[in-house]
Amino acid sequence: MPSLIDLRRRIRAVKNTEKITKAMKTVSASKLRRAQERILGARPFAREMQRVLYGLSTGIDVVAHPLLAPPDPGSSASALLVVITADKGLCGGFNSALLRRATAYAQDSDNEVALALIGRKGRDFFRRRKIDVRYEKVNIFNDLQYSHAQAVAEMAIQQFTGNQVSSVQLLYNEFKSVIQQDVVVEQLLPIPRLAPSEDEREVLAEYLFEPSSDQIFQTLLPRHVEVQIFRALLESAAAEHAARMTAMDAATRNAGEMIDDLTLTYNKARQAYITKELIEIVNGAEALKG
Repeated sequence: MPSLIDLRRRIRAVKNTEKITKAMKTVSASKLRRAQERILGARPFAREMQRVLYGLSTGIDVVAHPLLAPPDPGSSASALLVVITADKGLCGGFNSALLRRATAYAQDSDNEVALALIGRKGRDFFRRRKIDVRYEKVNIFNDLQYSHAQAVAEMAIQQFTGNQVSSVQLLYNEFKSVIQQDVVVEQLLPIPRLAPSEDEREVLAEYLFEPSSDQIFQTLLPRHVEVQIFRALLESAAAEHAARMTAMDAATRNAGEMIDDLTLTYNKARQAYITKELIEIVNGAEALKG
């Protein structure tokens, strides 16, 4: 059995850990509220941009734009996978689930896979592996801005239009709730079919555009790519804070249970030590009498 000094030391260490996890949970809860507000504001904007593109695509030849052109079936170009991980750990299975999915995607793909890595955890993981990394960006989630999405979009568009990659996919954690984050793979380029369904055609209004709808369409497509990347970054940020808050809440509860168990063990050991000393005193007194 550990000594009383060792037990006191362990109890003190676990109590300090409990304070840290409780503080991290509070910080994550505060950041999660702000991240939720941002993603709830970004989702309607992304949907509305998609709707506008639907409306514009009804009157023009959408396949004429390079961002919509399907890849050449005989092309040997790699597929680009944009992996969005966190810069920090202590968020449960948030990063490990993404990295497992990215590894499986690279192994199961028919073509070679190149990576664009957003977040320190993804960069550090794939740096130790023999894989083609085309882009790296870390330390952006403390102050996430639209300009970060623009930089990633510019890289992706250059790679795609320059025929260096045949397609671009986004891999990230989508925020569902505080206790649920889903790993999602979305096609970014070529931009998925923009032609609306029959039901959508019925509700789309007809507008007169100035400048022409074709010019607006050409301008909006790169912006659409930027918006989808920014939405994915916001989703990942919110999911990360939710995962960390949940993980730290579980860690705090586990620390509390461990403190209770160690305190019980400590009290039993202390009682046994006191009993042993009393017995020794009594035996000593009896020996003196004899």
